Amino acid sequence: MKRAVYIHEYSVACALGADTDVVRRNLLSPAPRKLSGQSRVPGGWTVPTGSMPFALESDADSRCNRIADHLLTSLKPALVRHMERVASAKVAVVIGTSTSGVGEAGVAFRARKTEGQWPQSYRFASQELGDTAAHIAARIGTEGPIFGISTACTSGAKALASAARLIETGFSEMALAGGVDALCDLTLAGFASLESLSDEVCNPFSANRRGINLGEGGALFVLSAEPSAFRLAGWGESADAYHMSAPDPEGKGAEAAMRRALERAECPADAIGYLNLHGTATKLNDAMEARAVSRVFSDIVACSSTKPMTGHMLGAAGAAEAAFTLMALEAGRLPAHLWDGERDAEMATIQLVGDEGQTSDMRRAMSCSYAFGGNNIALVLEKAS
Repeated sequence: MKRAVYIHEYSVACALGADTDVVRRNLLSPAPRKLSGQSRVPGGWTVPTGSMPFALESDADSRCNRIADHLLTSLKPALVRHMERVASAKVAVVIGTSTSGVGEAGVAFRARKTEGQWPQSYRFASQELGDTAAHIAARIGTEGPIFGISTACTSGAKALASAARLIETGFSEMALAGGVDALCDLTLAGFASLESLSDEVCNPFSANRRGINLGEGGALFVLSAEPSAFRLAGWGESADAYHMSAPDPEGKGAEAAMRRALERAECPADAIGYLNLHGTATKLNDAMEARAVSRVFSDIVACSSTKPMTGHMLGAAGAAEAAFTLMALEAGRLPAHLWDGERDAEMATIQLVGDEGQTSDMRRAMSCSYAFGGNNIALVLEKAS
């Protein structure tokens, strides 16, 4: 018999704040704020970004690992308490990222080009995509399964699903799972070359949407089979492989992921009280997502994209937005959808939350993430009692 997977503690940091309480307050405020950071794209122009407005106090050699250390700080008491009852070999660490130490690698390559040698502080392994998972495992002292997931913008959500499977099957008794990503020149230049960056704060699902804003941050969750107030009730994954970077216009893979998550959670579509949209504000993604959501939920579920408040955190987005969805469940309040209010007449109609948020007595909510290559995932979070 498969075991239920419960969420015990979680930690999140991003452009909305340095800790979970501040992020919650800003996310669910009736006067939510849009992101205000800026970054320079290689080539000279400046774009809005969800850079984190606080210092990271850590001796780790990559920004991703410093973000991970920051997230671990508030989780340590809970981790110590839970790990006292579990053998170290039964504690898993599963972390999603798309950057790892690539930002530091860029600095090191420039130094080698100008000075003829690598900086003494440069550690090549820091750019390996499993490095942050290994770093966290070393920090907490576990000997269980340790691995990274890098499936672009679904990485953090897929880390949660992967950890849940370890617990569901009994392979692990406990997992620390989530996603971490840092802003860096490589991603800024890459999305600029794809002409995907907006020079204004992103405007998801608007007729005037012009592209994404990048962000950084992360979220970590303590999961186990021990009962708690909330559980990861379902997850659904699919891969439509329509195009390397563009989504299937019909959204068939997105639809399949949502339906599989509902099936696993044994939950009808009309029992979902809130849907956190992927909502990147690109022409293709928003049109695809609206079409898929409309087929699964019609226009009966309240939806919002939180990316105008945080930027797109790439490999961390799925984990951070799962945390936002959990915050909505805990507080009975839905995050606002910040946009100009101008609907695209060619887009399927979905119910968008107002720009002041709204209250809800829901028991279940869903968070969706979609990625390059047609990689899709949906998570269903639920009040356990």
